[in-house]
Amino acid sequence: MTDFRCAVASRARADELAGTASTVRSFLLVEHPGPWGAEALRDARMPDGLGAHLREAAGRHRVRVLLVRRPGRQAAGGGTRVFAARAAGAGSWLETALLDRIDDVRDLDLAALGAGRSPGLERHDAPLMAVCTHGRHDACCAELGRPVARALADGAHAAAVWEVSHVGGDRFAGNLVVLPRGYYYGGLDPETALGVAAATAADELLLDHLRGRSDLPMAAQAADIAVRREHGLTGFDDVRPEAVRSDGDLTTARFEVRGLGRREVVVRRVPDEATYQLTCSARRESAVWRHEVVEVREVP
Repeated sequence: MTDFRCAVASRARADELAGTASTVRSFLLVEHPGPWGAEALRDARMPDGLGAHLREAAGRHRVRVLLVRRPGRQAAGGGTRVFAARAAGAGSWLETALLDRIDDVRDLDLAALGAGRSPGLERHDAPLMAVCTHGRHDACCAELGRPVARALADGAHAAAVWEVSHVGGDRFAGNLVVLPRGYYYGGLDPETALGVAAATAADELLLDHLRGRSDLPMAAQAADIAVRREHGLTGFDDVRPEAVRSDGDLTTARFEVRGLGRREVVVRRVPDEATYQLTCSARRESAVWRHEVVEVREVP
C-alpha cells in the first residue's frame, strides 16, 4: 500500500476548487450498507444482475446512481431507502420512498428521472448532505470523509446526512454534495462541514469550500463562483444562470445577479504545465485544469 495521498498533495499545490463539480442533473441514491468495493455498482453485494442493470439504465438515461448508508455502515432498517433528486436551480426537487427490498429499485422510472420528471415517489422537502466515504475507491475519501460524516451525524443535522459512494474529485476529499441542489463542496473537515450544514439550513452557500453546482458545466460553475465571491453573494438564488455557450477553451456564462442585473462572465480553461498523480491509485500523471476569468461585463 502506498503512503501517497492525493488530497494531501492537492492541498499542498493549492488546487482551485471552483469549477470542479461533476456535471450531473439527475441523481438516484440507493441505500446499501456495504461493503461497496472499488466500483460500487459493479462490486457491491447486490442481487444478481442489479448492479449491471443500474449501470446500463443510468448511462442510457443520464442518471448518476450512488449507493448510500447511514454513517458507520448502519442500515436504517425496515427496507431500502431510495432518493431521487433533480438539480435545476430554484426548480430543484427531491423525492423518496422506502422499498420492501433493494431489488425493487428495478421498477423505478429512470427515464422520467433523467428527463427531469418525477419517477412517482414521495416529495421530500429537507435537503440531504451526501458525504463521500468510498475508501475502496480512494483512501482519501474514507480517511477524510468519515470524520465529516460522523461530525454531521452527531449534531443537529443527523437526519440529513448519508455516506455515499464515489462522487468525483477524490483529491478534494472530504467531499460533500447537497441535494437536490447539486452543490459540491470539497476540502472539508468536521468543523467546516458543520459550517456547510448551517449555511444549507439557511439556503446559503459556504463559498470558500464550494466546488460548484452540478447542473452547470465546469467552466460556468467557476464563473458563478467568481461572481459570488466578487460581490459576497451567498444565497442559493442570488446568481441565476440564463445561458452558457462555449467556443474552444472559452466559455461565456450569462447570469441574473441579485441587485446587479445581468452579467456575462468569460472564462478560459487552462492546464498547468506540470502533470501530477491526481488520485491515490492513479497509474499515470495528468494535468490539473483551472479556470481563468477573462472578462465580466454588464449586459441588458
